Amino acid sequence: MMDSFELTKIAAAVLAALLILVGVKTAIDLNLSGHGGGHETHAGYTLPLPTGHAGGAAAAGAAAAPAFDAAKVAAAAATADAKAGQDVFKKCSSCHTIESGGANKTGPNLHAVVGRAKAAAAGFGYSDDLKGKGGNWSAADLATFLHDPKGYAKGTKMAFAGVKDAGDLANLIAYLSAQK
Repeated sequence: MMDSFELTKIAAAVLAALLILVGVKTAIDLNLSGHGGGHETHAGYTLPLPTGHAGGAAAAGAAAAPAFDAAKVAAAAATADAKAGQDVFKKCSSCHTIESGGANKTGPNLHAVVGRAKAAAAGFGYSDDLKGKGGNWSAADLATFLHDPKGYAKGTKMAFAGVKDAGDLANLIAYLSAQK
């Protein structure tokens, strides 16, 4: 029969063997990766690098980036793919309905929204900012709102961050326009 000292020696030997294996593997990994370099050779997702401080490279990059052009998106919506816009609308369907006579959810029903008066869906409580916009929803107004809801109406209740891709946005507006 073994005593506790023998069991302790066996456990120590197993743990020492594991420590040696892990140590050797770590040393090999460090030597192969160059430790501190060669990150671009690893498979996987590459995280974006910081662009710098205000006034530096970030300001130069922001100046070079094209500004959002709602009129251009609205013009593109006239010939955009409404079927593809229906796929984009899936993002909206958790808060909005599109069917004629559909119920309001977290957001208002969007059937025939293009050309409809802003903040006018019956039974929905709009923010004061959106109520104050006035006029009807044009394709350009929708493009501006759907691209950056908080930028269009600061107090909007819509928590969605917006559709940033101009092609997706044009397709979405084409789909909304087809719902009459």
